[in-house]
Amino acid sequence: MTTRILAVDDDAVNRKVVSVTLSKAGYEVLTAQNGPEALEQVDDIQPNLIILDVMMPGMDGYEVCRRLRLKPSFARLPIMMLTANDTLEQKIKGFEAGADDYMVKPFQPAELQARVQALLRRASAPQKYQAVQAESKVIALFSLRGGVGISTLATNLAVSLAQIWALPTVLVDVALTCGQSALMLNLPLRNSLANLAHIPLEEFDANLVDQVLLSHPTGLRVLAAPPDPEQGDLIKGEHITRVLQLLMERNHYLILDLPHDFCETTVAGLDLAHQIVAVMAPEMGSVYTMRHTFETFDKLGYDRSNVSLVLNWTFGQQGLARKDIENALGQRVNLVIPYAPDPLIDALNTGTPSVVKSPDSPMGALFEDLAFYLSKEEHRAEQPAEPTAAWKRIFQRQQKRKRKRKK
Repeated sequence: MTTRILAVDDDAVNRKVVSVTLSKAGYEVLTAQNGPEALEQVDDIQPNLIILDVMMPGMDGYEVCRRLRLKPSFARLPIMMLTANDTLEQKIKGFEAGADDYMVKPFQPAELQARVQALLRRASAPQKYQAVQAESKVIALFSLRGGVGISTLATNLAVSLAQIWALPTVLVDVALTCGQSALMLNLPLRNSLANLAHIPLEEFDANLVDQVLLSHPTGLRVLAAPPDPEQGDLIKGEHITRVLQLLMERNHYLILDLPHDFCETTVAGLDLAHQIVAVMAPEMGSVYTMRHTFETFDKLGYDRSNVSLVLNWTFGQQGLARKDIENALGQRVNLVIPYAPDPLIDALNTGTPSVVKSPDSPMGALFEDLAFYLSKEEHRAEQPAEPTAAWKRIFQRQQKRKRKRKK
């Protein structure tokens, strides 16, 4: 069956160039002159991929993309944007609209063919997930104080777990006001929790939730926060509870990126967490909020033995001493993350986590080791039948530390 592509552009010459270039590669190319025409035709055409020009009169390519993503049948459809301006603003707009890729005009025909082929190959990759035969582990990352690195830690932890065990793992962004998990993984917001907001809870099932997950090349899948804060307001605690329960049926690990509050959606995530990673910085404001955090945990009945405290040095010097923080909180610090702004900022700007870009670096190793420490006990106890590269790195580091202790 011929692969069908819909090219949307108000410029007749551009439509012709795209059509000829892709027809030579064996694709069936149909065209539309503007956004409304494309939206009117798309249900009948049922394309395998859509190419949208950004600058079109009346309705630009971003708005067309947004409207397409609202249709369940096109939630996973590959969409490429053609733009004459390769600027940061354009990329952010495309990310928010749910575009999968960009091409800057003018383009080389061979590059357009290659990019289209890559998008189609990625979209056609089989995704089959069955119920796990063991209990899922839910790990929640939390802090009442912002700016301590919750999303960075959650993202690197989730990717690490996916790479260590090669088992179904999902990162759930519960920071419903402009959550950044998808952005930190350079994933277009083609779907998010907003897709589920208007569906009655009784109609939720595991297949429905699977359809709104974003897929990362590492094997990790992401349930992104809504791109618009107003859409985030539609998500209630009962939605989070039901979604997490369904995800637990098919995934070994769920990592929750939680907001800095105790609202109903946050508590819904904390209630289902088997392990809570509480993150703070070595300064008085963090100590104050963490003290109130532990008091609230006690009131909610969360066992402190299931809480790991992480101290993240978000500044270079003059921080409070670890021992003083432990005495003030009555809680042992389980992990200290050293001050390392350059690799973390680079990871944020490129959408490539440290454990992907440089897994052998000090920060990459630290995140991988933390992921192993938080893994299921039965996973840590035995060597996998087919050890992954990430598992081998961790094992080598463990053996190296053992040899040092013997000396």
